[in-house]
Amino acid sequence: MLNSIGREIPDFIPGYGPVKPFAGAFSFPPDCQRQAPKVKMTVPGEIKLVTSLEEVFKKIAITDGMTLSFHHHFRNGDGVVNQVLAVAAKLGIRNLKIALSSVFPVHEPLIDHIKSGVITALDTNYLSGPVAQAISQGILDTPVVLRTHGGRARAIECGQLKIDVAFIAAPAADDYGNINGIQGPTACGSLGYAFADAEYADHVVAVTDYLVEYPLSPVSISQTRVDYVVKVATVGDPKGIVSGTTRVTKDPVGLKIAATAANVIQASGLLKQGFSFQTGAGGASLATAHFVRQMMDKAGITGSFALGGITGFMVEMLEKGLFKNIIDVQGFDSEAIRSIATNPNHIEVSANVYASPFNAGCVVNKLDAVILGATEIDTDFHVNVVTGSDGVIMGGSGGHSDAAAGAKLTIVVANLLRSRLPVIMDAVLTATTPGETIDVLVTERGIAVNPKRSDLAAILAAAGLPVVNIHELKQIAEKIAGKPQPIKLSEKIIAVVEYRDGTIIDVVRQRMAQE
Repeated sequence: MLNSIGREIPDFIPGYGPVKPFAGAFSFPPDCQRQAPKVKMTVPGEIKLVTSLEEVFKKIAITDGMTLSFHHHFRNGDGVVNQVLAVAAKLGIRNLKIALSSVFPVHEPLIDHIKSGVITALDTNYLSGPVAQAISQGILDTPVVLRTHGGRARAIECGQLKIDVAFIAAPAADDYGNINGIQGPTACGSLGYAFADAEYADHVVAVTDYLVEYPLSPVSISQTRVDYVVKVATVGDPKGIVSGTTRVTKDPVGLKIAATAANVIQASGLLKQGFSFQTGAGGASLATAHFVRQMMDKAGITGSFALGGITGFMVEMLEKGLFKNIIDVQGFDSEAIRSIATNPNHIEVSANVYASPFNAGCVVNKLDAVILGATEIDTDFHVNVVTGSDGVIMGGSGGHSDAAAGAKLTIVVANLLRSRLPVIMDAVLTATTPGETIDVLVTERGIAVNPKRSDLAAILAAAGLPVVNIHELKQIAEKIAGKPQPIKLSEKIIAVVEYRDGTIIDVVRQRMAQE
């Protein structure tokens, strides 16, 4: 069947189940109830602190076929996932589903666990590095489920993603299970992506390397949701939080794009008192914050809040009074970690509060502007951030689709050519974020405005900005680099791309071997 953006989707996918096709950004109303775990009782004197991860496996009785969940606040510095799965392999446990909110190169050991049958299913929001390469080559028999950050919180709350045991990397904990992410030698900042796991998993394990005397303060996740606490040598390396995708670009072309994106925000009329803002994790996206900061400073504007994965740029804007608040679901550098530990206006929130579409109002709904990246964008403004032009998985929506749906102004920034290939296509290889939620594409050769925003196109043109039809930009790119040849795909589905509401916006099919 075809979904509403014309992507061909099976009505049933083995290893996934029946499919609800994407029908529009706000066309699928909630039809579920919160699925809470069983109520528990801990009696006075009962000890939660255990001596090892292996003991945790035995106390909970972790068995074949369970779903184990993890969060990704340490990004490429995570140390918990590999430790836990090594224990599972040692104990001979098989057929596990791993619900890890994002996968990074540090998680390469998952490949061997997939080959040995320890892992047979993977559920994540972002997939990169060797594991992404292996999945693209068809190593898993069942398709990976790729969700959005808000969509994962929704799926957990609604019982679609049922978690048996949540292992939460806790930079600081006490022996009764209170945890936070802002203390200890491996502080990572906000623990926002772990909140849903803690709230709805059947069992919750805090894994820490910094055990403090009871009671820990402040508390991010409460003792009332934690069954066991285990101390290990290290839960991760905070230096791995910062990666190439969280540094501001120094490329002159990227800086030009960022400056133009800031000019689009200014011309739109949104840059005024109470302005709210989010950037993505790409270098040009982050550089836009620099130019927006200059504009706000010059105009004497005080914004309401900055949102999303937080960097030092946002922290500096908060501390200079350019924003009243930071709303933080994940820290992207050491300054973000320092700030959330010391500034009461730097607010930790869950992924549910941040971006779930199925609640009484998530924070992305209050965004004025968001800056996002793209691996591809097509002439209908659909965006791909899952696969490269070669069909290999290299990312995922994360908060891309969530923020795009919520913001008043959604800007995609991208070089016209990516790896010497045009970024604008007739149809993206993998649709991640629907064009109806994208307002503007900013490139070094001009600005394309979605036809549904003719009002905005007129405003930007009147401001002297270089508004160009997206088809013209596509022609410019193809004149420089030629028109890329389509790749050949097999029938095997290696990933299912869920939109934030749980409908299927696309699937990823395995690339056929080259002749």
